[in-house]
Amino acid sequence: MLRAHKIRLYPNNVQSTYFARACGVARFAYNWGLSEWQRMYEAGEKVNDGILRKRLNAIKREEFPWMLEVTKCAPQQALINLGVAFGNFIRRVKQGETPGYPKFKRKGIRDSFYISNDQFQVIEDSVRIPKLGWVKMAESLRYNGKVVAATVSRRADKWYIAIQVEVEGTTKATTSSENQAVGVDFGISVLAMLSDGTRIAAPKATSRYAKQLRRLNQELSRREGAKKGERQSANFKKTKQKLARLYAKMAELRSDTSHKLTTNLTRDFTLIGIEDLDLQSMMEEGNLSRALADASLYELRRQLTYKAEANGARIVVADRYYPSSKRCSSCAVVKHTLSLSERSYHCDSCGFTCDRDLNAAINLKQYALAAIGDY
Repeated sequence: MLRAHKIRLYPNNVQSTYFARACGVARFAYNWGLSEWQRMYEAGEKVNDGILRKRLNAIKREEFPWMLEVTKCAPQQALINLGVAFGNFIRRVKQGETPGYPKFKRKGIRDSFYISNDQFQVIEDSVRIPKLGWVKMAESLRYNGKVVAATVSRRADKWYIAIQVEVEGTTKATTSSENQAVGVDFGISVLAMLSDGTRIAAPKATSRYAKQLRRLNQELSRREGAKKGERQSANFKKTKQKLARLYAKMAELRSDTSHKLTTNLTRDFTLIGIEDLDLQSMMEEGNLSRALADASLYELRRQLTYKAEANGARIVVADRYYPSSKRCSSCAVVKHTLSLSERSYHCDSCGFTCDRDLNAAINLKQYALAAIGDY
């Protein structure tokens, strides 16, 4: 099984310049490949990422000699990624969907480049990058196993390396008793309510930094050039960098919260009950869309899924029409109506009363136990 460890890098000025150049080479190769793909397709020629890689290798020494200044993996993997993008596009079209056509990459948007395992070396808290040398990392590699690949990326003005390692699978039992099971009700104000009563507060990064976001966006607007394409001032670039740092800080806050929550759940419990939320429909609600996006519920589900597999836990997903909130966790009677403003659940049949989210979490735990025959 593959695990990735993302570590911050501390490059000097020369190394930062190399990283930026390698990202530029990867971006150029992707855009060149996309342009060639479109041209060859319209001309009726056979085209795939393998053909494009051979063509680029044949011409880059004469037409793009600056590509040779960075690792050869950067442009090659960019074309492989292009092939994956077109593969996904074609697959979704055949399935009757309307996917977006692969787009050209822009400078400063998700800058990154790939390095294969034979092109770099990790020793303690340093990594050797081809044609560059040793770069300091914030910490040592966490996992033991075969190093498969690495991706160097930039967020705002910080550089990171995500190292993929092939590790052995866990042997933790996937059967569960009641005290090893948990139900988790995800939400907005309370990010996660566990069936044992534990509350995990939502980071609410957008509302926490709303004033700073508003101020920096206004400042950026004032400093922007009056004409399209006009050269931007140094102050505009400084403000843009400040805004990028703030967005990165918000993303790191969300990521830290979700990773800690999902890691603890999959390590502490062998059976986890959650519900299948219709996030797409929920996002269409104007008064909830921003809070839902800020909670990153899809990312929580994604992390929970792969970490459960890695740690030997089992995820049981209740159907999206399962009445986890309306069902009484004491007597199983289902209420006909329950408004979103009612934060306390009261059963008219047995008189049971508790927090609405806690009641839902207990129901999800019972659902998970019933699914494996232990309840």
